[in-house]
Amino acid sequence: MFNPKSAEYSPIIELQTTKGNLQIQLYASTPKHRDNFVELVKEGYYNGLLFHRVIANFMIQGGDPDSKEAKPGQSLGMGGPGYQIDAELGVNADSSLNHIHLKGRIAAARQGGIGNPLKKSSGSQFYIVQGQKVEEDFLQKVENIRKFKYSEEQKKAYLEKGGTPHLDADYTVFGELIDGEEVLEAISNVPCDQMDRPVQDVRVIKAVIVKG
Repeated sequence: MFNPKSAEYSPIIELQTTKGNLQIQLYASTPKHRDNFVELVKEGYYNGLLFHRVIANFMIQGGDPDSKEAKPGQSLGMGGPGYQIDAELGVNADSSLNHIHLKGRIAAARQGGIGNPLKKSSGSQFYIVQGQKVEEDFLQKVENIRKFKYSEEQKKAYLEKGGTPHLDADYTVFGELIDGEEVLEAISNVPCDQMDRPVQDVRVIKAVIVKG
């Protein structure tokens, strides 16, 4: 049973898409993002929405309510439920793998720049990391820029799996893909227009809670 106060609640969500199914486990260590995502899934918020921004070797992004009835070529990416979520970055405090941008991680999109100094997340938009191969010298550069140190476990995971480490400590990672990597790859490689929107719509048919 859903309990927003549970410190161990880590539900599994299935995104049933026009390219296949993606199963995502949400982290108990990011309770604000976890609980918000669960509530939106229960409301049917994500049903019918597009993956409106897709960049190969980087990520696939969805969750904009304006995408549900979007016309071809329409600019997307600014929609949401009317609120933001406090950042739950966690990289400095947690040396586990839960808060870094490994391939398959799900993270919250957000407004960038000086208008969002606290790095608050979009209330609904999210992205799933595809990323690419990561070299150790790049991790060193990220550490120097972000002013933190990766654990040996985190470094090993990046070198083996790849990802987008330059986003660490900047965007909240709140879950991971546990099934459907081939679907992530398929979506990541669809043809897109100049705004990174897929030429042929890739849609979340339905989002459901399958465990938790």
